[in-house]
Amino acid sequence: MKPSPVPAAPDPAGGPAGTDTATDTGARPAAGRSPGRVTLRSDLRASVPDGLIALLVTAAVFALIYARIKAKTSSTVSVMPFMADAGGFWMYFLSQAFGWTALLWAWTTVVLGLLLSGSTPRWLPMSAPRLERLHRTTSLNTISLISAHALLFAAELVRHDTARWNSAVWTAFVEAFVPGGYDSGTGRWAMPIGQAALYLAIPLGLLFYVRHRIGPRTWRVLHRFVIVVYVLSVWHTLLYGTNVWYDGWFRTTVWLLQLPIAALLLGRLLLPARRSERLARPGAHTGPAAGWALRFTGRFAAAAVIAALLAILVSGNDGGRSVPPEDTSSTHNHD
Repeated sequence: MKPSPVPAAPDPAGGPAGTDTATDTGARPAAGRSPGRVTLRSDLRASVPDGLIALLVTAAVFALIYARIKAKTSSTVSVMPFMADAGGFWMYFLSQAFGWTALLWAWTTVVLGLLLSGSTPRWLPMSAPRLERLHRTTSLNTISLISAHALLFAAELVRHDTARWNSAVWTAFVEAFVPGGYDSGTGRWAMPIGQAALYLAIPLGLLFYVRHRIGPRTWRVLHRFVIVVYVLSVWHTLLYGTNVWYDGWFRTTVWLLQLPIAALLLGRLLLPARRSERLARPGAHTGPAAGWALRFTGRFAAAAVIAALLAILVSGNDGGRSVPPEDTSSTHNHD
């Protein structure tokens, strides 16, 4: 039997990594701010407190998932009845917990990135440099949480494989990390989506620390694809997360949490920090027509996403499956 994973988010998913100068973000320089180069080593040290909080959150989520499995109130038990044995599949539930924390940290990272990509709002409780560092540390921890999620899922596959250890490890590696290697049910699509989020999150996050080599302009262009990583992470979650498999408030809440990101993205596109990114009238536009069309499409797409999210929330039609009858042993088996 193959348990199906929830979010490989980040996942990252995730929006690794941050910015440290007004030149990189388009933000206004903060008073008394030093533009010294930020290193990966310094940010890894700074990420320790944030990482400890992430572990505490993961432990709390794991305890909640475990308790719901034992009480048979979790949707996971409806999807895969054999997982009612909480002790037998504890590693899978821990993978779930890391996945949910990864998605939460990715959400935070993307929100911080969008807040910092323009003029920093005055109402924020932290200065711009501190917010930028927090953006970078949550980014690094998002990558770690996504990796833990994927590795624990692979370890669970190895633990329940009766083949020889080398064969079990290879099979788990293929199913957890090779696109197309997991061929069970919805996982044929959901797993490659999650893997794509993971494999994009890592380089997009770490490229920040070599932006002086690739050039700030190249880095800015690549960094904008972080939003794609996050979309893939949420898509993977909604498609394959057994905790949000069915219609209901929990699945709708996941949709609801996307509204702030869509609104911030639309605001960033409508009021860009750089004059060159502003959308002039077609006749007044001096650059290539393709550039104007791309900027217009981005703004239209962001507005359309907000409209779609509002429609989902108002209608309650969140794309979940209908809750099955009590006996699901013959109708909800992933194999």
